[in-house]
Amino acid sequence: MGSRDADIDFTFTRPTTVRAVLDALTGAGWSAAVPPGGASYMINDADDMYEWHDTAHDGISEALALLDAPENMPYTVALNIYHQAAGTGGMLMFLAGRTDICFVPTLYRRRLPAAPEFTDLAWYLQALVPALVTAGLEGYEAKEVGY
Repeated sequence: MGSRDADIDFTFTRPTTVRAVLDALTGAGWSAAVPPGGASYMINDADDMYEWHDTAHDGISEALALLDAPENMPYTVALNIYHQAAGTGGMLMFLAGRTDICFVPTLYRRRLPAAPEFTDLAWYLQALVPALVTAGLEGYEAKEVGY
């Protein structure tokens, strides 16, 4: 079997911010602090360059302010998040306009025990959707494709 990609696309009722989404997810056990303790974020700028940056735990607030800065609203931005208790995480990618967000399970992806080639998307939905409802979630689409 070849490679597989999995993601969950979320749609919100109104534009949101990285900070608002992270605040909602924090109550469900998610954090921007990815082991060993820093954060990784990305801004796709006017040059269409996906440049990732790392910051120490004490720089997360500044990173969130940068991601949510008005001058970055026309660009795609991303933040890695991690669920310490579950030992898994991924990337939240906020598309321009901030009503569409994509989650890609990339950090220690949870697999289906009976079919380990597939991602346990149901676990991610249960871990993300209830918290995101409080942040204005309107709907989602989960998919996994092989190629």
